[in-house]
Amino acid sequence: MKRSSSMEIRNKLIEFPTSPQPAFGEEITHYSHSKHPLTEVTISELFRCSGCKEYGAGKRFACQQCDFQLHEFCAVSPPLLQSHPLHGQHQLVFHSKPKPGGISWPRCDVCGKSTKGFTFRCRACNFQMHPCCAMLSTEINLPVHPHNLKLLPPAGEHGLGNTCGECKKKRSGRMYRCSVCDYHIHAVCAKNHINGLQANGINAAPERPSALGTAARFASQVVIEFVGGLIEGLGEGMGEVIVQNIARGRCTSIRRRRRVSE
Repeated sequence: MKRSSSMEIRNKLIEFPTSPQPAFGEEITHYSHSKHPLTEVTISELFRCSGCKEYGAGKRFACQQCDFQLHEFCAVSPPLLQSHPLHGQHQLVFHSKPKPGGISWPRCDVCGKSTKGFTFRCRACNFQMHPCCAMLSTEINLPVHPHNLKLLPPAGEHGLGNTCGECKKKRSGRMYRCSVCDYHIHAVCAKNHINGLQANGINAAPERPSALGTAARFASQVVIEFVGGLIEGLGEGMGEVIVQNIARGRCTSIRRRRRVSE
């Protein structure tokens, strides 16, 4: 990556479609966006990293000419991680593209979320994690809790067995635990203190709707509109007969399933 002097950056006019005045920093040329330079800026608004596809806020490297932005840790990620505390037995290699999988995205072994962009992957086993998760360790201190937090083993019993003190939910992924007061927090919630969300007043990253859920809702709407148009074309009387037959068919199907289960 090529860096230029901060004095040259301050003399450039950079405009962002946001209300706060960004703080300018140094400039780099990143291989994932080689056509334009990226400038280090600090803006409090939420953004989605073009590298790891995860959310962030605050400091970032942004393109002045297009909507390309990287977390700071994504922009400066090393090509290799040796003896990382979350996977010290093997070397981890940085990849700019996600690991090819089946119909669903592969998941991070730390936070449990999908890996859709930049990842660190192990060549010896199937372990992989986001660059943001690579900023975590086996022990962390967070401003939301007064005691030291230790990472629990990746056993399934710890994944869904405890309620997170941050989001108040149970979910998959690694968890941290306080041995003093039995406080638990998901790794995915802990990294919101690393990616800039908590520091900029954003409690959690927005949940993106799944493609299957969106497709199902779209298909249901198409069926409803089709039946509605059919009823309108046939007339009210014939339409009522069709609706009654559909409802009767659903009831028959339900009764059949009940008989099978009995």
